[in-house]
Amino acid sequence: MSKVLVIGANGTIGQHTVAYLVEQGVAVKAASRSGKAPAGAEGVVFDYTGNTDFDVLLKDVSSVYVMVPAGYLNVQELLTPIITEAAKRKVKVVLQTALGVDADESIPYRQVELALERSGTPYVILRPNWFSDNFHTYWLHGVQTGTIGVPAGEGKSSFIDVRDIAASAAAALTHDQFNNKAFNLTGPEALSYSDAAAILSKALNRTINYQALDDATFVSGLISAGVPEDYAKFLAVLFYPVRENWTAGVSSAVKELTGHEPRSLATYVQDNLAKLA
Repeated sequence: MSKVLVIGANGTIGQHTVAYLVEQGVAVKAASRSGKAPAGAEGVVFDYTGNTDFDVLLKDVSSVYVMVPAGYLNVQELLTPIITEAAKRKVKVVLQTALGVDADESIPYRQVELALERSGTPYVILRPNWFSDNFHTYWLHGVQTGTIGVPAGEGKSSFIDVRDIAASAAAALTHDQFNNKAFNLTGPEALSYSDAAAILSKALNRTINYQALDDATFVSGLISAGVPEDYAKFLAVLFYPVRENWTAGVSSAVKELTGHEPRSLATYVQDNLAKLA
């Protein structure tokens, strides 16, 4: 039986992707550093920065989900080997990058996309907008202390729930009609961080404010929290498109891929109250 390989299977998006595939009766190889598999999947060890036996990793695999690992800047170095090896075997690659990386071909993420497009293997590219789930991960401290501080100005983003990204990935991995296309994944509406703070305040029954930081203050706070300086500066750069409202667009891609509308930020908050409290 051909299998679907999910890299980063225990991660924020990977765990949901594996679950959706298993629910559909798909045979799944779940790749992670530990090799520990979610229920219903076959575990396999994989580390972007380690030595990999690609014959073992890709054995019996018909499609593979690949995403840019969080915390790394050398994305071409990390992702090119698996794209190359998948292409040798004509394994379909579903690659997740980020909204807007196609704006400039010099952007490293776009270079990875181009390598995939030119590889000759079937592919789907998914470019999600900012995650709703960042509010209970990256911005949780701000939610808990009452002030979310990021350098977003008054710009808006169409925040997307990671469950919708995962459902889109599962569809792309198992259906050929989406092959050789790129999809910008967004939520159903564009919201500012002030809007998001208001939604959080109402749901959590306490006041949460938004503070528009400058880049230097934002970077300094991240470094104090233990984030490496180069990655902190990279994260700050990502907010420039937000301030310019380049992340405010809304697409129909989630519905096209999955058949259902994407979840709103309010729905995300209601479903994750325990994590946000």
